[in-house]
Amino acid sequence: MEDMVIIGGGPAGLSAALYTLRGGQRTVVIGKDGGALWRAAGVENYFGAPGAPGGRELVETGRRQVAELGGVLLEEEVTALEWQETFRITTTARTLEARSVILATGASRATLPIPGLKELEGHGVSYCAVCDAFFYRGKEVAVLGSGPYALHEVGDLLPVASRVTLLANGAPLTAEFPPEVAVAAAPVARILGEGQVTGVAFTDGTELAVDGVFVALGSAGGVELARKLGLPVQNNKITVDASMATMIPGLFAAGDCVSPIQQASVAVGQGAIAGLSALNYLRNHSK
Repeated sequence: MEDMVIIGGGPAGLSAALYTLRGGQRTVVIGKDGGALWRAAGVENYFGAPGAPGGRELVETGRRQVAELGGVLLEEEVTALEWQETFRITTTARTLEARSVILATGASRATLPIPGLKELEGHGVSYCAVCDAFFYRGKEVAVLGSGPYALHEVGDLLPVASRVTLLANGAPLTAEFPPEVAVAAAPVARILGEGQVTGVAFTDGTELAVDGVFVALGSAGGVELARKLGLPVQNNKITVDASMATMIPGLFAAGDCVSPIQQASVAVGQGAIAGLSALNYLRNHSK
């Protein structure tokens, strides 16, 4: 059992880790990369960092600080987060249990500009299989995606739906899907339906009749993980209080998945608040 697992290896997550580690809590940071900051060629507006250092340089410095304090850094993808007294985090390589979790995954990724996708959200288009699978008992559904996150959503749907089809949308598969899952390789042209999903049209002219489409593109972001736990999300941001706490005890969130101001300085500050709040929670809820 870990004391703290931080999902996200960017400035918010690394900043939070510095505080939980200095507070004596065993901390694991999970992130495939350093987020949006990782890709910044130069950062000119960060306090105390003259000369426009590269975003990768700032992230690597933060990673070294975390490692020097004894933090564990895992370059893995999180596919699921569950809560029942304690937290259960599933990645592409392992399963961890933790007393507290901080979501610091950055801004939620944009969905594909497929006609009908946004228009039919909540009317057959879903972003959470564990939330909505119940409504598709005995029905035919599709999962839009091609990697580990899509595989996880497929796993939630198979015991419930009569048929599950994977919409690879022209992308190569990066996970091994069960043989009972049919794979539609062609790019998706449109989600069909007037007021309710009725099917999927492909660019090759073919169509597939389905009752629901579950979107699982790329990796599960903080907003997606929050939705699966039933947490409120507003304007595609996780709802937190002034201490960066969510409605679930021991679960905090910080950075671009919370703030509309997507700046490294804001993420670092919110990470510090989340780290201190989580540290206080762990101390008040001893093992």
